[in-house]
Amino acid sequence: MESKGTLIDVSRDWKTGRLRLTFEFESDVAASIDEIKDKVLRITVKQWRDKRSLDANAYYWVLLSKLAEDRKISKPRAHNTMLRDYGQVEIVGGSRYYVRIPDTDEAENDVMEREMFHLKPTSQVIEGTDGINYRTYVMLKGSSRYDSAEMAHLLDG
Repeated sequence: MESKGTLIDVSRDWKTGRLRLTFEFESDVAASIDEIKDKVLRITVKQWRDKRSLDANAYYWVLLSKLAEDRKISKPRAHNTMLRDYGQVEIVGGSRYYVRIPDTDEAENDVMEREMFHLKPTSQVIEGTDGINYRTYVMLKGSSRYDSAEMAHLLDG
């Protein structure tokens, strides 16, 4: 069950000392209650953000296509450039996700042409045990998973 709602009240059970949260839902979730009643639940509460609209996504790709054509670069390269400048860092298990890639022009060009993942270089370069320098990259979230605020920031870029 997923729904939009508001936290109305917080109280503490005096016997157990556990917190009790009361939510008010904007949609009717009554039909779902029987399915979850008296079961152990995984509960995640986070601030509501509207999902990006398909119109915003289509508009982004039209602008991106024009940008790529104007700069005479591929769409993946243009998209990765925009994500590096205006995108969001991917959070995995509550932390940023880092990868190390050889610190070469060839590796950087390969990363910029990728469509399935998006990476942003950091200033950290370390020498591997093989004598090769490796640059640390932070993983970026793909724009298909942006909410409306994140998409607006990308479009404003």
